[in-house]
This record gives sequence, C-alpha cells and structure tokens, in this order.
Amino acid sequence: MKLMTGVLAAVLLLAGVGASHAVVRIADDRGGRIGTYVDKYQGLRSSGEAVIIDGLCASACTIVLGAVPHDKICVTSHANLGFHAAWDFGANGRAVTNAEATQMLYSMYPSAVRHWIAQRGGLTPRMIFLRGKQLQQLYKPCYLDAQASANRPQSSR
Repeated sequence: MKLMTGVLAAVLLLAGVGASHAVVRIADDRGGRIGTYVDKYQGLRSSGEAVIIDGLCASACTIVLGAVPHDKICVTSHANLGFHAAWDFGANGRAVTNAEATQMLYSMYPSAVRHWIAQRGGLTPRMIFLRGKQLQQLYKPCYLDAQASANRPQSSR
C-alpha cells in the first residue's frame, strides 16, 4: 500500500509539473465566432496554461487578452494583434456591424488595451493593429524569441 501511495504521489507530482509548464502558442489566428473563442479561452484560463503570442492574433482571437490572466500572456517580437468591430451577415449577405457584440467584445479587454483602442477611434469595421513597442509596453516579452525564430521557415537567398 505504501509503495502504491508513493507511486501515485510521484505521478501526481509529475502531472502537476507538466501542467504548470504547459504553453499555448498563437501564431496565425485570424479569429472567428466570438462564442467559440470565449469557450476556448475559458478552458485555457481554467487550465492555468501560459500563452505565447508569436504572430497574428486577430478579431475574436484577441479575446485571449481578457480571458487569460495578464501574467500568463507574453508576446514575441512577431506578435501582432488585430482589432475591429464585431459583425454579422446582413439580409443582403453583407457584413453589418453588431453594436451590442462590439460593446461586449470591447468590455472583455483589459483597461490598457481599451485605452489603446479608444485612442485610435474605437472598434470600427477597419482593422487596427497593436504590435511592436506599443504591444511590448503592455505585455511581458517571451524569452523564446530565439527558439521561435529557429522554428520558423527560413527564407532562401
């Protein structure tokens, strides 16, 4: 019985170590339906996993900023966040801004991100991008830039 308890304790300890170091990398996410991302990121928040933003995270993908704790998110030099108003298909099949969903989306963002968006005219049908030094002032840098770059396809000369 004592051996079994020791083995079980070791397994649980190792499982805990693995979970605390789990990382989700966002690199090319153009977004989608808001509800899908809310569900996805609630699960991510509950798991305690860290998020590395290492490329495009646009539209509904940006909900990650409000759903995952600030200290669990880092950005690489490649991170690029794209924001715009929420929309639905109108009667004629064209995109129509959904004011209620846009307000809900805006309210999910941390105050520093809301401030940045407001300084640029708010969420409109036009995409605005937060990247580079402005983004790195709001989120901690990932110390995986070199590793992430090494895993990217190299351009041929």
